[in-house]
Amino acid sequence: MAKRGRTKAKNPARPIRTKRDHEAAAAVVKTMSDQTDRDSAAERRLQSLLHELDRFDESEDYESADRPEDQEYPGPRRRWSDE
Repeated sequence: MAKRGRTKAKNPARPIRTKRDHEAAAAVVKTMSDQTDRDSAAERRLQSLLHELDRFDESEDYESADRPEDQEYPGPRRRWSDE
């Protein structure tokens, strides 16, 4: 049986969805950026992680603008079951 080669992913880094993911990815980026001799795969991963960090930061900015805590709302908070 012949061995199959590993296919290269278009995005080596998975999407960052939580602050915990963001902190872990930031730690990996810091570690990788300190290394001087990176191969091309490590460089692609680093660039992908930086891209995902930027996307998370942008989405966090948009979410904070839509939060009701930022706006003055004198009434009680509604729950989904109140409707």
